[in-house]
Amino acid sequence: MWIILQICLLLFSQYIPAVLMNSSVSCQIRRRFKLNGMYKGGDLIIGGLFEVQYLKTFPVLSFRTEPELPQCENFYMTSFQQAQTMVFAINEINNNPNLLPNITLGYQIFDNCLRLGVALRAATALVSGKEESLSHLNCTGPPPVIGIIGDPGSTNSIAISRVLGLFRVPMVSYYATCSCLSDRKKYPSFFRTIPSDAFQVRAMMQILTHFGWTWVGLLHSDDDYGKHAAQSFHQEIQLVGGCVAFSEILPSDNNPKEIQRIMSVIQDSTGMVVVVFSTSSYLLPLVDEMLLKNVTGRQWIASEAWATSPVLLAPRLMPVLGGTLGIAIRRGEIEGIGDFLLHLRPDNDSENSMVRIFWESMFGCKIKNEGNEGEKLCTGQEDLSTTDTAYTDVSELRASYNVYKAVYALAHALHDLMQCEEGRGPFSENKCADINNLQPWQVVHYLQKVNFATGFGDRVSFDENGDALAIYDVMNWQPSSDGSIIVRTVGVVDEGATTGKVLTLNEDELYWNFDTRKPPRSVCSESCPPGTRRARRKGLPVCCFDCLPCADGEISNTTDSTECIPCPDEFWSNPENDKCIPKEVEYLSYEEPLGISLTTASILGTCFCAIVMAVFVHHRNTPIVRSNNSELSFLLLLSLKLCFLCVLLFIGRPQLWTCQLRHAVFGISFVLCVSSILVKTMVVIAVFKSSRPEGKSAMKWFGAAQQRGTVLVLTALQVVICAVWLSTASPKPHKNSQYIRSKIVFECAVGSVVGFSMLLGYIGLLAAISFMLAFLARNLPDSFNEAKFITFSMLIFCAVWITFVPAYVSSPGKYAVAVEIFAILASSFGLLVAIFAPKFYIIILHPERNTKKAIMGRGTQS
Repeated sequence: MWIILQICLLLFSQYIPAVLMNSSVSCQIRRRFKLNGMYKGGDLIIGGLFEVQYLKTFPVLSFRTEPELPQCENFYMTSFQQAQTMVFAINEINNNPNLLPNITLGYQIFDNCLRLGVALRAATALVSGKEESLSHLNCTGPPPVIGIIGDPGSTNSIAISRVLGLFRVPMVSYYATCSCLSDRKKYPSFFRTIPSDAFQVRAMMQILTHFGWTWVGLLHSDDDYGKHAAQSFHQEIQLVGGCVAFSEILPSDNNPKEIQRIMSVIQDSTGMVVVVFSTSSYLLPLVDEMLLKNVTGRQWIASEAWATSPVLLAPRLMPVLGGTLGIAIRRGEIEGIGDFLLHLRPDNDSENSMVRIFWESMFGCKIKNEGNEGEKLCTGQEDLSTTDTAYTDVSELRASYNVYKAVYALAHALHDLMQCEEGRGPFSENKCADINNLQPWQVVHYLQKVNFATGFGDRVSFDENGDALAIYDVMNWQPSSDGSIIVRTVGVVDEGATTGKVLTLNEDELYWNFDTRKPPRSVCSESCPPGTRRARRKGLPVCCFDCLPCADGEISNTTDSTECIPCPDEFWSNPENDKCIPKEVEYLSYEEPLGISLTTASILGTCFCAIVMAVFVHHRNTPIVRSNNSELSFLLLLSLKLCFLCVLLFIGRPQLWTCQLRHAVFGISFVLCVSSILVKTMVVIAVFKSSRPEGKSAMKWFGAAQQRGTVLVLTALQVVICAVWLSTASPKPHKNSQYIRSKIVFECAVGSVVGFSMLLGYIGLLAAISFMLAFLARNLPDSFNEAKFITFSMLIFCAVWITFVPAYVSSPGKYAVAVEIFAILASSFGLLVAIFAPKFYIIILHPERNTKKAIMGRGTQS
């Protein structure tokens, strides 16, 4: 900012009219700049800045001698066509009775020679005017120019607009794209008919996203245009999930070593797509080096600065640049422009020196004979229609079309200003602008609000930052039949599209400069499929990642997911980890082998009990059955049968009634069984005592009624425990996901651990008492040796249920139920075999022993 202000102060101090304190009190211009240009007078003058020639060497500023005037060289036909488009538009407006009636527009156009210093001098000359002296120090009347069309360069526009913005002089650029110029605080009077680089970068993002290119290289020029575009590109590509593989600055001095280094970076990079923000002059040396070293196989994305540049369309560059996709300024059509360009003629007016230089450059002659022998003189009647240059080519009007729109924007602003009704104006006290004393800031007000359509159908308006509507053509560099490169329009990027589709591409017309004739892949890492997540590689950009499978119970159902999503409680991930499916519900069923085996064992145990009971009923009058209370034996067999049958309540899908019954039936059945064994043990002891003189009255107090009553009371206590348990905290079905996360274990929750513990504890208490009594009675005479069998049966029973507890706790899911069933079956079979197998053996295989004599005889022998 300070450098620009110093330049401006220098220019104003040396060249702006100085106030001479003499009697006439007037201002006189001290010196004029020597600038090539074109001029035509009018009621209102529009200024123009164009890059028609190039200044190779700027005069040295020693500040000791008067600086030399710059001499510009190398005439650019394309830029001169743009300047003539401005002239054409002004003539067209002057001939239009519906636009600015009774007002004649004039123009003052200067060449900036592609140099900032010349551009600043030209802008100063435009706003200072042509008058040699100024006597009216109050500066009444219209300004020398009511607005400036230009400058085409971003750097030049930044410097000029910062100065002109102080005076609110409107400036409408047709080619400056730097996004920094959208800052209304710094550039309050700057407008443009070309979209800013912010829109251009977003347009490029549309192309990159469309083809899935997320790993791209970036080259940019070392100027405001390149730097700001690169900055915007870095920001935007992150928003679409892409990354910059490399970022290099093209040298402005064409340094061979730097160019070779950049070429090596491109060659070594895995990024197949290279985006370039630069003019063709900075890019050409690099392309020549790549052609020399045969570095091909890259997809180039061109910014609007070189997307249609004829310099790079040479046939020799086809191996490197063929298939380039570019963003180009919207092409337009201007009716009558072709004939107008062909009817241009030179004159001797010094203010139209630009036309003279064009004519001499076009036909290789001189308008005036400067004394050099052998020089061809121009007649001024040479035929432009016989030439074939960029000046006469109106097939691709892009920058020229923007110039056309810029001139019409100023004209429409002035027209709207003149249509103001006094008393209803937009300014203070509802005043309107005075065309005879027009202020630049008043033009800016109306310029901000213009909204019109060109003859081509494009709408022209400006947003709050002075930017035009963003619309681009997508260009593709294709080979022609003669080997040259032609640029074809293959699509449009329109952010204001009513369809909502920003990018429209005709992919059938695209040319790809690869062996496959298909778009290349340009990614650092291939996309992660569903079922995986991205894990960034350490030290590399976010586009470089590994694909890690989702953990069990988590899924990702989109490509390139950054995280896996946990499944809901009752769902689990499928084998591919891309979908949540209902968890498998696990319970001990009748269909699975384990359930079938346990059911079979239960039925077999029930059948065995039934067989034993049938045999005992059939031999109920035999001594071995009648001994030790046959009624208790039948009650014991009945309880064992219930124990075997209760197993069936543990198998199958848990339901409320099965959950409530399984433990109740199990507890009551086992208490009935153990209490019967306990009473039998007590009967054995009582009978032994009654056989002795001192204990003859023992059986009197423990007869059949007392035995039945004891069994009933002991069983009733268990019934009470079960009733209280079921009424307070009843067992119920429960889906448990804690054992196995991938499955739902459908089980019966005990409801109350205290109730379940009391049920088992009561059974254990009776079993312990029975075991102790049977153990104490184990050495009774053989005639009463059933106590040994009871001891052995209770030993099995206690061993089974002692081992049950740790096995039950450590078993997951349905296997805990299986362990409980196994304990029930094992203890039931143990009781059945230990108590009834010896008697069954005698009854069936040795009936001769089933006599009172035989039984008593064994007692005598012992």
